[in-house]
Amino acid sequence: MRRNKKYKWYKIADTESELNFPSNNLLQIEVAGKNICIAKGKELYACTAKCPHAGGIIADGFIDQSDVVTCPLHRYKFCLQNGRNISGEGYYLKTYPVQITSDGVFIGIEETGLLSWLK
Repeated sequence: MRRNKKYKWYKIADTESELNFPSNNLLQIEVAGKNICIAKGKELYACTAKCPHAGGIIADGFIDQSDVVTCPLHRYKFCLQNGRNISGEGYYLKTYPVQITSDGVFIGIEETGLLSWLK
């Protein structure tokens, strides 16, 4: 039986325009003690800040028109919708859900721990 993931939602901005993206549309922030990369493509995406291959800083890479992010270290490519490695190396980039509401921009961090399934 597959359990549903439960998230704790963290507000990162009042509006999307409040996020100051550099020219590569990738921004590294800290949320709940985790370094996270926010990517501005066709929509907003969130993923872990480091490449799973060799720890390259994703925010120093670039995003293309297909919402694929490329690590600056070894040019590994990841789909921002699901984190799958599309350049063939078999790695997976952890992604986080993003919600934009009238209350602000939120990142969902999965609740973990022994009793998290009770919530």
